[in-house]
Amino acid sequence: MDNTAIKVAATPQTVKWGFFDPSTPAITSVASGSEVVIDTVSGEPPHLPNDSTFEILSEHRPILEAAERGQGPHLLTGPIHVEGAKPGDVLAVDILDVILRQNWGFNLIIPLLGTIPDDFPDFVLKILPIDKQAKTVTLPWGGKLALKPFFGVMGVAPPPNWGRITSIVPRAMGGNMDNKELVAGTKVYFPVFNEGAQFTVGDGHGVQGDGEVCITAVETALTGRFKFTVLKGKELTAPRAETPTHYITMGFDEDLDDAVRQALRDMITWIGEVRGLSKTDAYTLCSLAADIRVTQMVNLAKGAHCMLPKSILA
Repeated sequence: MDNTAIKVAATPQTVKWGFFDPSTPAITSVASGSEVVIDTVSGEPPHLPNDSTFEILSEHRPILEAAERGQGPHLLTGPIHVEGAKPGDVLAVDILDVILRQNWGFNLIIPLLGTIPDDFPDFVLKILPIDKQAKTVTLPWGGKLALKPFFGVMGVAPPPNWGRITSIVPRAMGGNMDNKELVAGTKVYFPVFNEGAQFTVGDGHGVQGDGEVCITAVETALTGRFKFTVLKGKELTAPRAETPTHYITMGFDEDLDDAVRQALRDMITWIGEVRGLSKTDAYTLCSLAADIRVTQMVNLAKGAHCMLPKSILA
């Protein structure tokens, strides 16, 4: 871990439970271009294991006892004020590293929630052992999965007139996007709605499939190292991302068709910005070379993302 980066610990004072609120005071302020290391925790009281072989982070229970609470289940560290960010700007967030913090995760099935709730009416909690060194998780029925950790929730503060909103629903400011592509090495772009952008992160996932169909992934505590850069003269209406190989646009709506349309329209716009193609040519290119994927089906507003290989526009 880079010793020159600013460190933000997860504490009852720095963690907010289940909400985004534009009026929440920043926990720290950093200059554009700064690298920041942010600790997160994950799991409500019923989700913590009783087995002493599993590490419970020392700050986890104090956070559950004292953190300010809203409507959602996510434990979120922030907000972080990025100096110079103003409404109408874009905050570029480089995800430089994502590190596992504990030797377990959990997965839930919750009555009335998930993609096919009528098929699975019972509450189910699975505690899943994690090997931090090997970066694997052991499955209850045997076998292991390689971990690809990422943060399910990342975002800036919502527009002031929205007030306090639940962390459950992804929106224009990001939030509970649950996009498994947003791993280390990815850059995410957020539209800025408030002075300082007010970045918040949490909901660590060890690994997740597209769809996150039962409502949870391998939920676990993560540390992220980020670089924040304010971009002037670049307008966005929804988050975008780019990996070393792909451009990614995203859409969120209760209707999955509308989420797809949002992601597709933004990719058409982005192709025009990068390559200068007309909307008609960009639409054709998307049909030939872009992949539309279901991000998640379980956050009230469903998610879709469109992925286009960068090599296509070279």
